[in-house]
Amino acid sequence: MRKLSLLLVFFLVAGLRVTASDSWISGYWLTSDSIVHIDNCGEDLCAKIEHIFVAEDVDPDSILDSHNSNIEERSRPLIGINLLQGISRQFDSSNSFKGGTIYNPRDGKSYKAKLQLHDDGNLTVQGCVLFLCDGETWRPLSVTLHPDGSHTAVLKNIEQDTEL
Repeated sequence: MRKLSLLLVFFLVAGLRVTASDSWISGYWLTSDSIVHIDNCGEDLCAKIEHIFVAEDVDPDSILDSHNSNIEERSRPLIGINLLQGISRQFDSSNSFKGGTIYNPRDGKSYKAKLQLHDDGNLTVQGCVLFLCDGETWRPLSVTLHPDGSHTAVLKNIEQDTEL
C-alpha cells in the first residue's frame, strides 16, 4: 500500500511539472519584427503573430503573407498566422521542444523546428534543414490590456539596472 501511495505521489508531482513547463512557454514573445503569442493548441503548441512592427503610417493588418510558397495563401494577413505546427507542449530533458515545423514568413517556407528555453527566460527559436539551423532569440513580454482597448508590453526579464 505504501509503495502504491509513493507511486501516486510521484505521478502527481510529475504531472505538476508538465503543467508548470506549459506555463513557462505560454505567453507573449518579442521577436525581431513582431510580437508572437505562444499558447497550447490541443496537444501541441501554437505561436500566432499578434503584432508586426511597421512604419508609423502603415497598417500592420495590411502586411500580407506575400512570400508564401502556396500562392492561394499570399493574400492572407500575417497577423493571426500560426508559425508552429506539430510541436508537443512538453519539454525534453534539456528544456527544448523539438519536432514539428516552424513557418518563416520572410521566405514563405516551413522548417524543422527547435525551441530552447534558457535559464534567463529567453527562447531560442530555430528552423533547420538537415543539420543546418538558423533562428533568433525571442524575449518574454508582459502584456497589459487597458480599459480603452490599448495594450502595453514590457519585457519580463530586464535587469533593474538596464535602460531601454
